[in-house]
Amino acid sequence: MRVAVRFGKTAFRLAVAGLIVLLAGRVFAAKALPWETADKGLYVAEFHSDFNGGNYALTLVRIDPAYYSFRLLCASQHGNEQLSVKDWALKNHLVAAVNASMYQTDGLTSIDFMKNFNHVNNPRLSRDNTILAFHPAAKNLPPIQLLDRECQDFGDLLPKYRSLVQGIRMISCRGQNVWSKQDAKWSSLALGMDAGGNILFLFCRTPDSVHDFAQLLLSLPLSIKSAMYLEGGPQASLYLSTPKMSLERYCTLEGLASDSLKFALPVPNVIGIVKKNR
Repeated sequence: MRVAVRFGKTAFRLAVAGLIVLLAGRVFAAKALPWETADKGLYVAEFHSDFNGGNYALTLVRIDPAYYSFRLLCASQHGNEQLSVKDWALKNHLVAAVNASMYQTDGLTSIDFMKNFNHVNNPRLSRDNTILAFHPAAKNLPPIQLLDRECQDFGDLLPKYRSLVQGIRMISCRGQNVWSKQDAKWSSLALGMDAGGNILFLFCRTPDSVHDFAQLLLSLPLSIKSAMYLEGGPQASLYLSTPKMSLERYCTLEGLASDSLKFALPVPNVIGIVKKNR
């Protein structure tokens, strides 16, 4: 049986007006993120996204390299002591810090190439396509780059930087999601670079596939140029402390309640930032 539904003019106009308001809200949300100034050149956005029907809890940190220098700290260079990301930061006077990479079963060695000045944590350059390069040997080089094998000459650039962290590529230099689709889900931590040369710490507490996390990042108004996966699950951590704000975020595994992990786990390698003297 067919049921005829007929809108009166008033009801129709109200429905259209409501749709316009709803769409306007979505467009506004797509144009701006809730950035707060943690300090000059340092910005934090914390919010929930309903991307693709989900409810993602996100913490994003944007760092201007004009105001901050980057540091790589390895337990293999500092007494083999694993610390939480927060403790790494407090002990070494870092403004903010994240895991530098996934690591091997020895609890010290990165899964990929990692070098900090004369200290080599892992000498093996794997097939993974991204490397975070900082501490340039020449003044005419950018202070930090997220290198991509498809866009840049690794062989030429690697000797020109003193600190190097290799990782798995999530978003290519062409702005494409290159992570394969998967069923497994976990919280994730990534590092990105935007079109303005800012470095992004990208933290998603909500468990999901890394492929979908990359799609979410591409959907946000971040002007993201490329991104590298750092860590997932309980080890993934982010810490930041300035006179204006402080936060500590760490992750969970699929199937665990969001508040089931009460403390950050120790990790062997971190990337942190310190303020430049200007």
